[in-house]
Amino acid sequence: MVTIAYQGEPGSNSAAATADLYPGGTGLPCTSFEQALDAVTLGTADLAVIPVDNSAAGRVADVHHLLPESGLSIVAEHFLPIRFDLVTVPDGSAEQIECVRSHVHALGQCRKILREGGWRTLVTQDTAGAAREIAELGDPRHAALAPPAAGRLYGLKAVRAGVEDDPDNTTRFVVLSRDAAMPAHSGEPTMSSLFFCVRNIPSALYKALGGFASNAVNLTKIESYQIGAGLHPSRFYVEIEGHPDEPRVALALEELDFFSSEVRLLGVYPAHPHRRAEH
Repeated sequence: MVTIAYQGEPGSNSAAATADLYPGGTGLPCTSFEQALDAVTLGTADLAVIPVDNSAAGRVADVHHLLPESGLSIVAEHFLPIRFDLVTVPDGSAEQIECVRSHVHALGQCRKILREGGWRTLVTQDTAGAAREIAELGDPRHAALAPPAAGRLYGLKAVRAGVEDDPDNTTRFVVLSRDAAMPAHSGEPTMSSLFFCVRNIPSALYKALGGFASNAVNLTKIESYQIGAGLHPSRFYVEIEGHPDEPRVALALEELDFFSSEVRLLGVYPAHPHRRAEH
């Protein structure tokens, strides 16, 4: 029986992604991303399922800082359609609502209904936790933006269903493991995630990334961030289509390494079918 750590409470989107990926597994709810990653590092969990970005809200804060330092390896990815209901107590109604609570990303992904209602908003740590708080309050003046599963879990009524602004709202999750073994190159669509820090020379980033262009390697994501203050060089998180054992990818990585002070492979894993649907 595999144990999978995730950030959030039962009924959350992370719990739904975990159930999709490992329907026979045991979910381990955690209060933070750090706690979920630590659970894998310490052996309390076998895997961690962590959101990295959302089609509407962009990247998930702090995750790209945590992944390179976790010592874990990305072994899979998953795209989850995101749905939110406006839920309140069983005898409540939309007309009674005065305050809506949810995670900051959920509030940002449901701006239209919040603007229409003119309600106060309250930020919570988790979307499913917001539903739990509404059930505990038992006050029809309070509502939550929560996944449908969370509303059902806590016996709440959906006064408005599917209130996300974008019907194609999707969150991408990655699966992390202590096992850093690279899967063999099979010819199937593959993604590789990398962390690198450029050398402190003129045009270093341009030159470091040039190898991907000259070797026809598709760069699907690049995120920059900085650790500490002052003149520390920027760090970059990138994702590419391809396996390091492919000759064109190997050449691109060789050029990246030459112009970088540090390069770290964070994971090689099968491309999710959702990527093919996007093309």
